[in-house]
Amino acid sequence: MNKKAILSLVTATLLVTTCGASDETKKSDAILQAMVKDMQKVAENSTQNIDVQDSKKVEKVEQKLSSIGEDKTIEAIISVSTESAGESSASKPFDYKLEPTQVAENVWCFFGAIEKPTKENAGNMANNCYIKTENSFVVMDTGPSFQFAKQAYASMKKIADLPVSHIIISHEHDDHWLGNDFYKKAFNTKLIGPDSVNTEYKEGTPTRMFNVLPKNAIEGTHIIKLDEVPKEKTSITVGGEKFDIIPMDTKAHTGDDIFVYMPERKVLFAGDLVMNGRITSGRHGSVMGQLKALAMMQKLDWKILVPGHGVITDGTAMDEASLYFKLTKERILKALDEDIDATEINEAVKLIEFKDKAMYDILNAQNIGFAYEELEMLDEDE
Repeated sequence: MNKKAILSLVTATLLVTTCGASDETKKSDAILQAMVKDMQKVAENSTQNIDVQDSKKVEKVEQKLSSIGEDKTIEAIISVSTESAGESSASKPFDYKLEPTQVAENVWCFFGAIEKPTKENAGNMANNCYIKTENSFVVMDTGPSFQFAKQAYASMKKIADLPVSHIIISHEHDDHWLGNDFYKKAFNTKLIGPDSVNTEYKEGTPTRMFNVLPKNAIEGTHIIKLDEVPKEKTSITVGGEKFDIIPMDTKAHTGDDIFVYMPERKVLFAGDLVMNGRITSGRHGSVMGQLKALAMMQKLDWKILVPGHGVITDGTAMDEASLYFKLTKERILKALDEDIDATEINEAVKLIEFKDKAMYDILNAQNIGFAYEELEMLDEDE
């Protein structure tokens, strides 16, 4: 039965009942009766085939409404009926409303929100990309949940009805790879990525997405092992498209980041080694490692760079990250030379150039703290 029909019937009945509860509202009975008849006609067509489950919903609504008392306002009654009629909506899969953006020939990306994961965005805050080859898709990162991956593929299938043959994961943070299981189940896709996904996570690990996402987004999501863990630069060709898979040999954003370069298309997938429009998180990273990674990527002949978070993909895509880590290193080393200690470092180094970027208030102070601990131990010749 249609939810609107349930709501219409319940609300119509209650309007009459409630308006008969006092002398003042009796004056409106004639108008309300006419409204009820109209609402019942709207609902009538949807109630012809009412089943047992829907009957129980109506009964449950009526029980809730009968318990709220005659002194409640019409607004309160309608609120209760709306809540009850919508109780089953939580069982529907979260709708990510995904629309791909083409960033290069045969390359489409789903760009996430530049914010922290919440129940409202259901973890959709990282970038997930599809590369179309002659006979399959190659996917860069798979998003925060099984449902996200399923919906992303459904959207891409409208562009090309192809299987997903390979997935490359950029790093261990779970907003980037919890969609893996969808592809493995649907296509037996080969999963390639950092060793930390295999060593640090297993089915049942309470990752951030499992703790934050609403049930109808995270439900059905499983942690599975990667098939291949490259330790050095590896090149693969899939359906005529070449991919250079380049693991970092040092801690950068995390302990074992991977970036991917398509030399013939001049497209670079940087993962979280590059972000724009927002501040990075340094909780698992290294300022020196980030600077090394950025220098490696700057040497590549790319025209399009897809960051792990953010929507800038042109020649300026790396500028914010480069400046952030450059200034972090320079200013903390200067503070160390001036004998500023850990308790004073956030007063001395604020990086106000980034104060208007997303996540600054949440992450910048802790990033400075992590960087201070790292750079305090830095050898003078580094």
